[in-house]
Amino acid sequence: MLRAIQVYASVEDLTAAGVHLWRQLSQQAVARQGCFRVALAGGSSPKRLYEVLATVADLPWHRTWVFWGDERYVPPDHPDSNARMARLALIDQVPIPPKQIFPWPTHRGDPAGDAAAYAQVLEQVFGGPPAWDLLLLGMGEDGHTASLFPDTPALEVKDRWTTVGHKQGDPRLTLTFPALNAARQTLIWVTGSSKAQRLHQVLCQPGSLPIQRLRPQGSLIWMLDRAAAAHLPWV
Repeated sequence: MLRAIQVYASVEDLTAAGVHLWRQLSQQAVARQGCFRVALAGGSSPKRLYEVLATVADLPWHRTWVFWGDERYVPPDHPDSNARMARLALIDQVPIPPKQIFPWPTHRGDPAGDAAAYAQVLEQVFGGPPAWDLLLLGMGEDGHTASLFPDTPALEVKDRWTTVGHKQGDPRLTLTFPALNAARQTLIWVTGSSKAQRLHQVLCQPGSLPIQRLRPQGSLIWMLDRAAAAHLPWV
């Protein structure tokens, strides 16, 4: 695993760098295999990145395939839906063919069954481990990533690519570590001073928080704004 940590003065500088990386990886993937397969993060942190990407016309949108790393178990039009946020900020603004967009199913009232159904989609698309060309992840203030929360059973799932995570008793659908670790390029996107102390712990101290348990087979980049990186000793 190759790991890099990049710190930017502002969210706008960070976003510009994120767009540059997206362009680079998408062009390389299309040249290599004819398509660019990306798994998006939810939450509020990547929203600005999605909004700026939506203004970039020269990206290979027609060859982009979109997935999500996790999803809240709410209807697709619910304000808390990760897919809804990404649709409004990015997907509805660019010409990605609908057949290349793969939100989690959250409509049957069966979280375990819907998680298993998403694993079947990944098997159909990838024919094996879901080796995304870009996996975008965030980090919560408790050190979680995707919907893998501290001290929950989802952390121990090793035999499948999807499972049900829980936050305060509410189910969430999430990729497991085997699926997350299969990405060619993992990008962890962290912004804001509220995460600075936890980020210092994650990057500077040994531990077993969920995000510290990632073991990517490909490359890993941490992209941070200065507020999130404020407690790092080299910043």
